[in-house]
Amino acid sequence: MVEIKHLSKHYGNVLAVDDISFVANPGEILGLLGPNGAGKSTTLNIITGYLSSSEGSVIVEGYDILEQPKKAKSKIGYLPEQPPLYQEMTVRNYLEFLFDLKKVRLPKKEHIDEVMTIVKLRDVEKRIIRNLSKGYRQRVGLAGALIGNPPVLILDEPTVGLDPKQIIETRKLIKTLGKKHTVIFSSHVLSEVSALCDRVVLINKGQIVADSPIDKLSEVISGTGMLTLEIEGGVGTVKNALGSVDGVRRVTHRSGNSYTVSFDTDTDVRRGVFKALARADCPILSMTTGGLTLEESFLKLTEGGDD
Repeated sequence: MVEIKHLSKHYGNVLAVDDISFVANPGEILGLLGPNGAGKSTTLNIITGYLSSSEGSVIVEGYDILEQPKKAKSKIGYLPEQPPLYQEMTVRNYLEFLFDLKKVRLPKKEHIDEVMTIVKLRDVEKRIIRNLSKGYRQRVGLAGALIGNPPVLILDEPTVGLDPKQIIETRKLIKTLGKKHTVIFSSHVLSEVSALCDRVVLINKGQIVADSPIDKLSEVISGTGMLTLEIEGGVGTVKNALGSVDGVRRVTHRSGNSYTVSFDTDTDVRRGVFKALARADCPILSMTTGGLTLEESFLKLTEGGDD
């Protein structure tokens, strides 16, 4: 678990992070989302102890990152946007070096073999890192973060610069790691967050503007839920029937048989919608839940932010 409490960071007169608080729970993949310059990397650097905060605290697995830095950092595996690899080492030698540097108390060969198997590096373990592709170098950086089996993984833009195949492979790996680790990763790529996250913390101009499960983000923004329906029948008849349902706020005819219904989030209107339309003899051809897309939510919350 990682607890962020009232965290702020000043660079002279610039307030890069402004009084943010959130918790990343065990076994959760949390996405730190925001436009470039929003404060994501600064926040991650403070969590890992690379930077000190101006105010607030970071608690990692019960240890304060400033008051008990060695114990707190021992619980973290960190993959920065540009992994600081020793290019002249082989993959295995580099991981052995990190094993010794971290003073890991596990069987050395077995542990490194296990980590390389997890990130699929066994076929290149004897190759010089400099000669590897960008995707493999990213895997080496991730393997380094896994040395010592830390319970918390911090990943800063983990797929930047990768080709589509490598991105898919890295996403699958992060999903797998999220079953055994608390994972916090930053991104400004919406599809990345949608594909990976259990929850998103959206930052804009150094402040948290949303903290929500990924599938509830649009409801958090609008304060309403939404149904999208395909319905046969006259527009007036359909709208009158839907408008009679308790909890329905607004009915919008989009085109043809397509309608959207916004409703109070504390009310499940689906049964009422079904019954009202059945009484009006207006068959439902399809019904799906969901409001704003992730892209629409992102733009609404960061409108006016710097890209």
